[in-house]
Amino acid sequence: MQGMAIEVETKDCTALSDAEFAEMADLCADSPNAFEVGMLSKQAEAWVLCTVASEGGKVRGFSFCTLERIGGTPSVIVGAGHICRNTKRDTVLRAIMTDQLRRSVLAFPDEDVLIGAQINDSGAFEAFKSLSDIVPRPGHKASGEERAWGRRLAKRYGIGASVYEDRAFTARGDGSQAPVLDHESSKPEKTDADVTAQLDGLDIANGDSLIAFGWAMAEDLEKLL
Repeated sequence: MQGMAIEVETKDCTALSDAEFAEMADLCADSPNAFEVGMLSKQAEAWVLCTVASEGGKVRGFSFCTLERIGGTPSVIVGAGHICRNTKRDTVLRAIMTDQLRRSVLAFPDEDVLIGAQINDSGAFEAFKSLSDIVPRPGHKASGEERAWGRRLAKRYGIGASVYEDRAFTARGDGSQAPVLDHESSKPEKTDADVTAQLDGLDIANGDSLIAFGWAMAEDLEKLL
């Protein structure tokens, strides 16, 4: 029997209902990043949009985000998100990211767009599959400009300069949950060990995270229209 198609919708955070927050919280209840309803409603206040992927009326993944210019540069800043842990996880992640990228090209036509996220699982790098110049990445010494981007994103996430390490792109938590994009690879054994090593020092229970970003090139974005 054919599985149901994944449907994706990006809506204003103000349009999210209590029932949707509850369903999102249920979806990630068993994850190391079990976002609770209160935290999700705070994310809805912090960000503008929420992309929700569903299958047969059931939420399979979500991601808060906002499209804005940071220092004049078009950016998609990704807030808390969670992708289901079933066999459709890759499709769900791709559907959510594609919808956010499609919105970015409508907002910023003919421009390269920076995509940034907080992560604490190397599987979340799969969200960046279609992007160029991903930072941090194994074997790459970040330039001064790339480190500056890390600092800008940390500031946008409300992370103080004293707890952000700009050479390692890591943010130390304060015991509260980090609003990460929570995606666990379906084949973690295939993830490059050097990629995973970038997150080795993180204390997830403390709310530590890695700030990662990449670029969606204008010519690639155009194909989404």
